[in-house]
Amino acid sequence: MSELTTIAADRFCESVRDGTHDTPKQTNTGYKLVTGKHIKNGQIDPTDAYFISEKDYKKINERSLVEKWDVLMSMIGTVGEVAVVKDTPNYAIKNVALFKMGGSELKGKWLAYYLQTSKAQSHMFGNMKGSSQQFLSLKQLRDLPVPIASETQMKRIVEILSAYDDLIENNQKQIKLLEEAAQRLYKEWFIDLRFPGYENTFYKDGIPDGWKKKTVEECLSHFIGGGWGKDAPVGKNIIIAKVIRGTDINDVKSGEFKNLPIRFHSEHNLKCRKLKEHDIIFELSNGNINNIGRTLLLDNNLLSTIGESVICASFCKLLRPIDRLHSIILYCDINYMQASAKLLPYKKHGSNGINNFDFDGFLQHTVLVPGKESLINPIFKILEKIWNAQSQIAKLSEVRDRLLPKLMNAELEV
Repeated sequence: MSELTTIAADRFCESVRDGTHDTPKQTNTGYKLVTGKHIKNGQIDPTDAYFISEKDYKKINERSLVEKWDVLMSMIGTVGEVAVVKDTPNYAIKNVALFKMGGSELKGKWLAYYLQTSKAQSHMFGNMKGSSQQFLSLKQLRDLPVPIASETQMKRIVEILSAYDDLIENNQKQIKLLEEAAQRLYKEWFIDLRFPGYENTFYKDGIPDGWKKKTVEECLSHFIGGGWGKDAPVGKNIIIAKVIRGTDINDVKSGEFKNLPIRFHSEHNLKCRKLKEHDIIFELSNGNINNIGRTLLLDNNLLSTIGESVICASFCKLLRPIDRLHSIILYCDINYMQASAKLLPYKKHGSNGINNFDFDGFLQHTVLVPGKESLINPIFKILEKIWNAQSQIAKLSEVRDRLLPKLMNAELEV
């Protein structure tokens, strides 16, 4: 590949702008205000974004209209999260850098890939401003040197990297479909009691013969709050382990593991919190009350992919069911309660902006546990497919991340 040349970002793009600094009034319309926290792992997730009126949406977009193939990047607080706009958006942006690409898919993807390289990140992070909350100025972004090559070379590089991203995205879509299938099966068999052979089953007090109604506490052999450890070895905190925070749960479910923090822990704290197969991570506290109750079910494949000893963070709880049967039943039941709003009575609004969960009350919640473990095997097989897809995503991401800087810096022939 021939040597790359560079031009300033404002010459590569049609323009470089930022979103509104106002906070429009929240409404129930379909228009959304997306901030930097909704940009993660190359994706734009406006599912919990701030809804605004059509009037505010049009007013904001008079200054910074977001269009297909534009590039968005967080520029305040958590700086450097990048995503390409792949749809026809109905959202505006706040405190987010908007690189206008004029509808060019090639230029949009090329810039997004370059912004993810260590070279671009070093340039941006080395020039950040602010003490309590760091930020990038528009001038810094407009002056950012962007490498360019011939259109043919740029297209080939984008095709190579996009092939990995497409496979990752397909696996993530498959995970979502499998999770929905597992929940439908759980509801039909264990909530509605339409399991195989239910017509010929004897019932006593509404419970199938051989089944038991158990409290959450009776389903557990161990439960404990998470930990955080130290950011460097100090005192007894000398053992390395990764930490899964509540904010990491959805990422791990989607096969993204690279942002898990590595911390140092004491032997005692790690011993009682180290995650094992069939453990469940349960998020207890969050500023967004809807996020309370997010769960993650661990298996050996997932733990092996993470690659280190791992615990859950302080605002989460480790739940250790007594066996695989109780693990799957409890995990599916929590997800069912979350989706059907049955967890809401246990969620408590906090006066300090941090919402909490009545865990002691939840321990007395009851679930139906079948007498035969074989009845949960179909759900287990679906979960196995999910874990395999997560592992596949991790491998694809690792290869993509190795290739990206080499291709963008012209170190490989294409």
